[in-house]
Amino acid sequence: MANVASVGDARVGPMTGEEKKVIFASSLGTVFEWYDFYLYGSLATYIGATFFSQYPETTRNIFALLAFAAGFLVRPFGALVFGRLGDLVGRKYTFLITILIMGLSTFLVGILPGAASIGIAAPIILVGLRLLQGLALGGEYGGAATYVAEHAPHGRRGFFTSWIQTTATLGLFLSLLIILFVQSMLGAADFAAWGWRIPFLVSVVLLGVSVWIRLKMNESPAFQKMKAEGKGSKAPLTEAFGQWRNAKVALLALFGAVMGQAVVWYCGQFYALFFLQNILKVDAQSTNLMVAASLLLGTGFFVFFGWLSDKIGRKPIIMAGLLLAMVTYFPLFKALTNFANPALAEAQATIRATVTAAPGDCKFQFNPTGTAKFTTSCDIATSFLTKNSVPYDVVSGAAGSAATVKIADDTITSYDAAAAGDKAKAMNGAFEKGINIALRDAGYPLVRGAAKVPESKLDAFIAANPELALNADALRAGQKETVPASKLVTDKLLTADEAKGVTDMAVYTIANGGTFTMVADPARLNWVGVVAVLTVLVIYVTMVYGPIAALLVELFPTRIRYTGMSLPYHIGNGWFGGLLPATAFAMSAFKGDIYYGLWYPIIFAGITLVIGMIFLPETKDRDIRTMD
Repeated sequence: MANVASVGDARVGPMTGEEKKVIFASSLGTVFEWYDFYLYGSLATYIGATFFSQYPETTRNIFALLAFAAGFLVRPFGALVFGRLGDLVGRKYTFLITILIMGLSTFLVGILPGAASIGIAAPIILVGLRLLQGLALGGEYGGAATYVAEHAPHGRRGFFTSWIQTTATLGLFLSLLIILFVQSMLGAADFAAWGWRIPFLVSVVLLGVSVWIRLKMNESPAFQKMKAEGKGSKAPLTEAFGQWRNAKVALLALFGAVMGQAVVWYCGQFYALFFLQNILKVDAQSTNLMVAASLLLGTGFFVFFGWLSDKIGRKPIIMAGLLLAMVTYFPLFKALTNFANPALAEAQATIRATVTAAPGDCKFQFNPTGTAKFTTSCDIATSFLTKNSVPYDVVSGAAGSAATVKIADDTITSYDAAAAGDKAKAMNGAFEKGINIALRDAGYPLVRGAAKVPESKLDAFIAANPELALNADALRAGQKETVPASKLVTDKLLTADEAKGVTDMAVYTIANGGTFTMVADPARLNWVGVVAVLTVLVIYVTMVYGPIAALLVELFPTRIRYTGMSLPYHIGNGWFGGLLPATAFAMSAFKGDIYYGLWYPIIFAGITLVIGMIFLPETKDRDIRTMD
């Protein structure tokens, strides 16, 4: 492969072979880095089981929080570290370093022994690798976008950089495809045991190809020109953020463009997936397939809107995308509910729960890692209702009283976990069962699985479940399985103390006696409708994200461009965007409305729309090679 040559300052006509190589080399590496980054989120359940689950709850929570922070909150620090390096030594070598860090960190996750083998070192090393991933991703995007933009002919930067904008979506798409392929080849049990490591190990092949291609690339012509003229910055961080004339541009980039772009992007690609799977209860495989289909249909619009921004400007397209998202999110997500889980939509339309709680008993349930435990009677009630996508209203009750939940004609009393002490587990089981039966009777799409009950607990089980109308003699005379004591303990049917002196025991399978699960009926799932809504959401993403790289590059002069554009981009996407799912879910839990969390992206998109319309300049006609 020949070295990638510099591209002329201004040219019209078809893209040359050298320009294609610049875009391909930059984009391939960035696709790979996003692929690596998404693997952790997609496989978090398996990673947690391997590295975290063996430890006490407090320790697990600390590790989960650190892993979360490394993934999102540390990215702006990577932007500072590698942005500075890119403005000092060059774009090419800096994002060669970032791809090596990301690739090796990802591969090492695939071979890292679990906590069962090396103890506490396993989660510590994992968090360290995740920190390195976050730092590398913080430096990658700015380098790739700057490199491509500085190679692009004047008047075509939107089109050229739009290919970089496809990389996050393509990385997500690639990770979903590989995970689905490996799952289908191995089956659920083997995938959970060891197969989840394969997508991490496969990344080493992508790493090798990406590094080989990037080694063939030349430095960007704008950076070479700046160096030749001696106009480089000796202190990019100080110049970019310590001088008001540049710092105000960074603030404008953040609040007048990136903040709104980030929440629309995360809402359209990540919160939509979360909403389908966790709120509407669509199974994971169907969710991944529908999201993948929408990405396949919508990804081309990144390039279309990048091309269009060269004609009519960056600002009109980004602002239009923000406005469309703001005014259509509520109807689109309601349509998503009707298409994905019509039984849930019908139940929500007719039955709302009423939670009566003492003043001050209900808290705001912000839980970004999914590990927080809620202990007040109101929080226990509202958390359970929210997880089951049940709308509710909260009304004030008597001070000091336990919260109650009224569903149709049934009233169920909650409990305070701290006051309950060692009785909390039993009280929680009774509370959740009462809620689930009331919801099922009210028309919510709940199914109850089978229960495995050992002989020693059969009579107590029958007494605790009168609604099943079970007959002990009939059960004992029917089919049963004799299970060794060791398996009884492993399957958590008996505790170790309960199994003392036991060689084996009969176990009965009782239909409709197990746990309740809210489900989306596959027979009523409207695939075409769901994919259509998801595709519209992806198109909004392409409107705000397609032109954003060109806009950011054109806002900053060459000597601080890498640093200047990287920090607002990663603050916006890592913080405002990355916190969207957890914050939106907490808002929905607080209000008792599964759609209430949509106010998070709507409000921040609205703020960006106002600031951008008033203060953000149009940049498409700027000559970035003469910006000092």
